Amino acid sequence: MSPTALPAAGPEHGHVTFLGAGPGDPGLLTLRAVEALANADVLVAEHEVLDVVRAHARPGVSVVNADPSPDLVPVPGTPQPTVVDGASTTAAVPAVRDAAHLVMEAARGGRRVVRAVPGDPGLDTYAAEEMLACAAAGVPFEVVPGVAAVVGVPAYAGVPLRDAQGADVRFVDARTASDRCWTEVGASDGTVVVSTTLDSVAAAAGELVAAGRKPDTPLTVTVAGTTTRQRTWNATLGTIAQTLKQAKVLPSPEGGRPVIAVVGERSAPALRDQLAWFESKPLFGWKVLVPRTKEQAASLSDQLRSYGAVPHEVPTIAVEPPRTPQQMERAVKGLVTGRYEWIAFTSVNAVRAVREKFEEYGLDARAFAGIKVAAVGEQTAKALIAFGVKPDLVPSGEQSAAGLLEDWPPYDPVFDPIDRVFLPRADIATETLVAGLIELGWEVDDVTAYRTVRASPPPAETREAIKGGGFDAVLFTSSSTVRNLVGIAGKPHNVTVIACIGPATAKTAEEHGLRVDVMAPEPSVHKLAEALADFGLRRRAAALEAGDPVTRPSERRPGARRRRAT
Repeated sequence: MSPTALPAAGPEHGHVTFLGAGPGDPGLLTLRAVEALANADVLVAEHEVLDVVRAHARPGVSVVNADPSPDLVPVPGTPQPTVVDGASTTAAVPAVRDAAHLVMEAARGGRRVVRAVPGDPGLDTYAAEEMLACAAAGVPFEVVPGVAAVVGVPAYAGVPLRDAQGADVRFVDARTASDRCWTEVGASDGTVVVSTTLDSVAAAAGELVAAGRKPDTPLTVTVAGTTTRQRTWNATLGTIAQTLKQAKVLPSPEGGRPVIAVVGERSAPALRDQLAWFESKPLFGWKVLVPRTKEQAASLSDQLRSYGAVPHEVPTIAVEPPRTPQQMERAVKGLVTGRYEWIAFTSVNAVRAVREKFEEYGLDARAFAGIKVAAVGEQTAKALIAFGVKPDLVPSGEQSAAGLLEDWPPYDPVFDPIDRVFLPRADIATETLVAGLIELGWEVDDVTAYRTVRASPPPAETREAIKGGGFDAVLFTSSSTVRNLVGIAGKPHNVTVIACIGPATAKTAEEHGLRVDVMAPEPSVHKLAEALADFGLRRRAAALEAGDPVTRPSERRPGARRRRAT
């Protein structure tokens, strides 16, 4: 058995995996952590950790929130187990139990438990106590290391902890550091990484100065490290208090937020300016509204995240069955009887509509035997593969009707026994694909597989953010997304950057009183995201050249509503 293979759970005590969830970025989870989460029966973690690891847990996993109850006086080491989904099997656990007993209770009956903690279990305050309790009770356990905040956060802030000179690196938790500890690190000339809180940074700096460090020693302070809320300040031990005050960070009710401070020459501003790779991403921290469903926006949202953005999907259309289903029923029967040479899917919704009709008739993917299948793009192809159908044709270039036509073969009566194509699609689809296929010699059964209607309005909080300037940018991928978003949520505020996929969409946006800031060079959602990233990069460069702070569009003062440019 390999060192990382999953051990068998005991029939009585089960098995516990103490798992490091890293400093906040879900992408920092290790492969072993993802494997353990996928096999867990019960997941135990505090709320902020659940947000990081829960996406990798299997459906139906029992999830227990280990945060203390707000209704009870907090007692160190005695978290309140709270069931946060209906599948949880720990509802019978007494109201207040310490985390070790909570974990062991969850492991009973041979269940696999993952106890996820922030950072790395070896540096977690209570993880060792929980492991000892498991050992004493005979509950087998393992440890999956994670990226510790004291290492991961400086890396994301562009602050190397060591270089070729190999100076010492000291790690200090300001909350528990003794006078002797401060004296030792103060006497050293190595790099010091301090875990503390925002309102205690100045006090920690003072301790280091009192212990012998020079007041002009460079210092960086990073809050919300490795997340898109990350923010880093450059200062010195002697100026950090004034720096945070001038930045209007302190005083603040959020002064208790944890931070990582790095003290030493490697945190010098000149060096960090070259190495701050994360915060210098073109759309870092931008909240971008994507008016599509999560399924439609999956790859687009991933691309936006790679630029540092925080995508927020808001559906603007809803899908309903066609008003008269007879046409769709005849076409599906035609698939079975050999009426078609090709079937072309132009959306995930079209795949879903055909699949539902198949299930209604008791059919499955085998009904596609002998029929060539085309998909307009990667997401549609993935939906087909999930159905059990591998598409024969996916555009090699642009993922659109035009791109599909570029690769579509002309009808050849010698090689094509049947000249007919089944095209299931939306009631409002354009005629581009139909006209192109006819031009290539094919007969087309253009069938309404589903109707698109305006979606329900998003939550009030989202509507207020749209109208009040809470979003940094909006990506409009069609004229209908402009009309529907304005209809269900109102016009985006004048500070919000408006990005459109093409001239027709831009014209619709202008007709609704919006000024278009960004337009894709070609009609592709991925090119649209690239164009927005280029806009953000130019905006950042202009601010730096002018000596201004780099801000997001939403950080500008609210003004009048955006008006169409003349």
